Order: sequence, then C-alpha cells, then structure tokens
Amino acid sequence: MRGELHVGAGDGARRISVITRDGRDPAIVWFGGFRSDMRATKAEALDAWARETGRALVRFDYSGHGQSGGSFEHGTISRWLDEGLAVIDAHVEGRAIFVGSSMGAWIALLAALRLQDSSHRPAGMVLVAPATDFTERLMWDAFPAEARQSLMSTGTYQYPSLYSEEPYPITRALIEDGRRHLLLDGPIVVGCPIHVLQGMRDPDVPWEHAMRLVERLPGDSVQITLVKDGDHRLSRAEDLDRLVRAVENIG
Repeated sequence: MRGELHVGAGDGARRISVITRDGRDPAIVWFGGFRSDMRATKAEALDAWARETGRALVRFDYSGHGQSGGSFEHGTISRWLDEGLAVIDAHVEGRAIFVGSSMGAWIALLAALRLQDSSHRPAGMVLVAPATDFTERLMWDAFPAEARQSLMSTGTYQYPSLYSEEPYPITRALIEDGRRHLLLDGPIVVGCPIHVLQGMRDPDVPWEHAMRLVERLPGDSVQITLVKDGDHRLSRAEDLDRLVRAVENIG
C-alpha cells in the first residue's frame, strides 16, 4: 500500500513517500542508500520475498530521493534520520528488523540507538555495504584539497559518481551535520543480532571499513559475510539470495 507522511513544519516540512506491505511480524524496515530509492533492486527483492512469505515490510524514500518531496541539496544525516524515525513511528507496531544499504546502514544504526528504550527497538539488523560515518571517513578524509576548499568557500562540491553521468552535489551542511553522528570511534551497542554483507571489490565502501564497524559492535551476535567478487551494490541474483537468507536467519 502506497502512502505519504509529512515530516517537519514550516520551511522544514517535507512529504515522504512510503510503501507498506501487510503481513506477520517482525516487519522489515528498508533504509535505502545515498541517492538511491525504495524501488531499487535489493528493496524490490525483499518485497517479493515478503509477498511470498507473508511478512510485513515498510520502505520509504528520504526527502530529495525517489518519489519523496524536498531537495537533495537540503538533505543531511539528521534530516534523513528523523524521516526514518517518523516512518517507523507511523507504520511499525512493536519491534522490526532494520535492513540498511550503504548510507542506509548508518542511518539504521543511528535509528536503532535512538530507539533503544522504546517499543520500536530493532529485533535484528542486516547491513549491506555499511557506509557508517561515510561523510567524514569516505568523503571528507578522501577529498582532494580543492574539493575541501570548494566546500568551505561555496558550500558545495560536485562529487563524481560511478553510477550517474551527473556528479552528486555534496554540501557543507551534509559534511558538518554528519560529524554530529559519527559512530566508529567507540562501541556501538544496539542490543540485537546484526549480519553485515560486504563485497570485497566495493570501490565505495572498502571491506576494511566494514570490518572497522564490526570491531565496534560488541557481543557474540554479530556476523559478517565477505563476498570476494562482490561490488558495492551486491545486486546480482546470488547477492540477493544472500540478503534474503540473512534476513530470514535474523528472524
């Protein structure tokens, strides 16, 4: 079922597009990646599985993404996190399994930490190519001097993309807001089982970056699957099978 959710007020108001599938709990909540949308290959594969198995599933587009309103250039981690939390509050009953891809994995972790003391704390998580802290570790730290100078002086840097002919506008606001949410400098205690799926030929999120996340996740309920020939998207048929199996095994 398709719906809309209105988040924020005044100049910060935006319309968030949501698709829900009724079914048994725990529901699956999909957190998409940077510049991706809720109709991407992995999200569609999970929806097909949910339809076949009678599982509830919730997916949405962040503002500035897909079918949601708002401008991408106005996006920040705080803004997209608030939208994810609003979707969970409106469309999830009880605990759910959070599935996050790339940036969505970071936002899913942040949502899990925010919800630790609530009835919506996650029952489990599956993180695909987790781009935790990517604004700092994978962007700012890797930017050439001219990119940093452009960001500081003009507020925007046109970031070349492997997936689009047009570069992505990276804003100073995105980078500076991201620093409010960095996780990799200390333990990340989310209180649920986590399965990480990571390609070892990922040009965007190196597998060593995913391992750093795993090192910050305490406890015995953390598993990582390294796909030796896997890229960032992990959207081949065999990768989608791994994703579905990981969600099934979590709960």
